[in-house]
Amino acid sequence: MSITFQLCRIPIRTDLALAEPLSVTGTLRCRKPFVIRCAGESSSTAADSDFDAKVFRKNLVRSKNYNRKGFGHKEETLQLMDSEYTSDIIKTLKDNGNEYRWGNVTVKLAEAYGFCWGVERAVQIAYEARKQFPEEKIWITNEIIHNPTVNKRLEEMKVENIPIDEGRKQFEIVNKGDVVILPAFGAGVDEMLALSDRNVQIVDTTCPWVSKVWNTVEKHKKGEYTSIIHGKYAHEETIATASFAGTYIIVKNMKEAMYVCDYILGGQLDGSSSTREEFMEKFKNAVSKGFDPDKHLVKAGIANQTTMLKGETEEIGKLVERTMMQKYGVENINEHFQSFNTICDATQVISSFLFSSCILVRFVTSEISFSSSKTFYCQMTILFSLFVCSSD
Repeated sequence: MSITFQLCRIPIRTDLALAEPLSVTGTLRCRKPFVIRCAGESSSTAADSDFDAKVFRKNLVRSKNYNRKGFGHKEETLQLMDSEYTSDIIKTLKDNGNEYRWGNVTVKLAEAYGFCWGVERAVQIAYEARKQFPEEKIWITNEIIHNPTVNKRLEEMKVENIPIDEGRKQFEIVNKGDVVILPAFGAGVDEMLALSDRNVQIVDTTCPWVSKVWNTVEKHKKGEYTSIIHGKYAHEETIATASFAGTYIIVKNMKEAMYVCDYILGGQLDGSSSTREEFMEKFKNAVSKGFDPDKHLVKAGIANQTTMLKGETEEIGKLVERTMMQKYGVENINEHFQSFNTICDATQVISSFLFSSCILVRFVTSEISFSSSKTFYCQMTILFSLFVCSSD
């Protein structure tokens, strides 16, 4: 999944030049993420040592109450999908070779805008679900994507969020025969178990790239490798990925990865790490239960939150590989390091284009989005991709 561009309908008089420069900054307030746990007896099952998440998911996918391919209403929902990409500004830009000048500001339409394939697929299936189940009660476990317009559209379709009480999702409110949508980011094993137990109709819109990451951490688990997950520990996707992993640690960026690798090498990398106690305090919210850095960093594999930058994930993977070579020898690398390609290119494509195109652009984003704190400094003209609400 990737950054998604929210195109707002703003009336523009193209016959008038702007006396003042066009503003590309603003504020959009959205909720901050926090860790949610599901209520019910099933919540501890996934933590049992004899529980096989891969087998459970395989059986769930094959059940008659599960759908992840849509319902054959694509043509009926295409017009609604297309409307998410349109605006007066976009029309003006397209009519003028993807570039227009308002006053003294040059506005260019980004080469990559709109939804990535995984997000588009998720939204399409969610819209189709209401067509397929016109009278049924439909719930969703989280925002389908981090895009206010799409989430508002689902709200108008009477798709309701699972209620939360004191940080716990109240799945007991869902009745047999209800429909529950899993968002593009996926859902944790505990949530899937709770829904399976209630015999509801599950509509799974999880991006296939996210599922690919789940398969990777399951391979790590089978080989007794610790999953080093490049992501944000409170992000819905990373929470779901961690639920399929065995032993794991989540690193947000290269700085945290350097800290972990320095600890593996006993402070011989850059000296950033310290004691075991300090390590555990630093990553107290980002490790699996019972994690021991002295025991669980002997064998490691790389995975990622798909909305993190491809380049940074690759650099973290190379860093961990070099660390294991230095620690255990090049000839033993396969016994201490695993790497599978789980990277979605879409986020990197958009970010690379931005860095190559503009002087300064500050995006209006969701506070939980990938781009919310990013300001891009480039060279020639302002690239204006309108208002952005990214999936991360």
